[in-house]
Amino acid sequence: MNLHFHNSKQLGMTLVEMVVVIGIYTILSLAITTSITNLYKNNSYAIEQSEEVDNARKGITQWNRDVKEMTTAEDGTFPLVVIDENHLGYFSDTDQDANVEYVEYILSTTTLKKFTYNPTGSPAVYNFSSPDSEEILSEYVRNISQSVPTFTYFDNSGNQLNSASPILDVRYIKAQIIVNIDPVRSPGEFMLMSSVAPRNLKDNL
Repeated sequence: MNLHFHNSKQLGMTLVEMVVVIGIYTILSLAITTSITNLYKNNSYAIEQSEEVDNARKGITQWNRDVKEMTTAEDGTFPLVVIDENHLGYFSDTDQDANVEYVEYILSTTTLKKFTYNPTGSPAVYNFSSPDSEEILSEYVRNISQSVPTFTYFDNSGNQLNSASPILDVRYIKAQIIVNIDPVRSPGEFMLMSSVAPRNLKDNL
C-alpha cells in the first residue's frame, strides 16, 4: 500500500503580514527621519548661536580697543560726543593712520552697528550725513527688549551718569551686549561685557 504525503508550503506573505511589515517600516522611517531632523536643527541652532556670540565678542573687543584710544578730533572737538544708553559717539584713530575718525556705536532694535566718518580737507571737517563705513556687529542683541543699557558712563567718583550729564565728567565707560538669536530656545542668551577708562579723559593728563 502506497501512502503519499503532500506537504503544502505557503509561499510569500499574506496581505495582512505585508500591511504589518509596511506599517512597522513606515513608523521606523518616520522616527529615524524625525530624530535626524531634530538633531540637525538643534546642532544648526547651536552653531548659529555660537557664531553670533563670536561676532559680538569680536565687536566688543574692537570697541574696547577703539575707545581706549579716544582722542581730540582733527578740528579740536572734545573726544567724547554722544553718551546715550544705546548710542556712543567719539573720536579715535581707529585704523592707526594719520587721521582721527569719528566713530559711532548704535543699537537699533536688535542690530548693533558701527559707523565710521573720516575727516576731509584742510582744515579738517567731518561730514556726519553719510558714514564712510558701516559694519554690523550683531543682529540679535536683546538689550532694548530687556531694558538693559548697552553703554553706561561713570564719573571720577564712580557715580553713574546719563545722557543729560556733562560729557566732561565721563571717566569710565562700560559696554554690555546680550546676544540671543532666538529667546524661546536653548542654549539661551549670552552677555558680553567690557569696560574702559579712556586715557585722554583722565584728570591727570
